[in-house]
Amino acid sequence: MNENWSAVAEAVNARAAELALKQRELAEKSGVSLAIVREIQQGRIERRRNPRTLEALSIALDWHPQHLTAVLKGQSPPEADPASAPVDNPVIPLLNTIIREIRGLRAQLGTLTNRLDDEPRRKD
Repeated sequence: MNENWSAVAEAVNARAAELALKQRELAEKSGVSLAIVREIQQGRIERRRNPRTLEALSIALDWHPQHLTAVLKGQSPPEADPASAPVDNPVIPLLNTIIREIRGLRAQLGTLTNRLDDEPRRKD
């Protein structure tokens, strides 16, 4: 599957400029870390990301949740449904950030556990 991260960067940058959003504001509004927002806006680091990252950015940019995913895949983005627009609740981006952090910690713990399982046991 071809992924066009340059198109995602262009779309995010154009929309952020249109909405007069700075990187930090976009990060706070979406709950995506500032470092990841920078990576996406610069379009230099092209790697698989959690689909929720693009969804959170799409919502923060007042687009349909699948907008950036469609751009990434070279598809036409769906139109936003104003009736289903999320209510601006400052807690939601924070909860999404906490969820991502917990998932990251869980993955690190799993890696550590696998390493420990693979090490030969010492006999005392």
